[in-house]
Amino acid sequence: MADYRLARIKSQLQIEISDILRNMKDPRIGFATVTAVDVSGDMRHVKVFVSIMGDEEEQKESLKALQNAEGFVRTEVGQRVPLRHTPEVIFRLDGSMQHGANINRILKSLERGENS
Repeated sequence: MADYRLARIKSQLQIEISDILRNMKDPRIGFATVTAVDVSGDMRHVKVFVSIMGDEEEQKESLKALQNAEGFVRTEVGQRVPLRHTPEVIFRLDGSMQHGANINRILKSLERGENS
């Protein structure tokens, strides 16, 4: 499969899944942002990486709610994105935002320590 086609499909899936999550009415799902989408080579599986605001417990609860809604999201994707096979949707927590904030905090503390 051509790289540009796969990139275009990833982009379209990220846009559509973000819109689906934004319009979901499940109160257990907090402020979730789709940060990346990874599509398997045969286009039958889609890993959706989400960043969820809140503490660890709220993140787990929101991720659990998203995993329970995988079938609904898959159905919506099938209706919105014209693919031969509707891919299975799998949600994963993306911890890169917290990791980046932690690195930034460490760098700030080192900077303050060097200036003292």
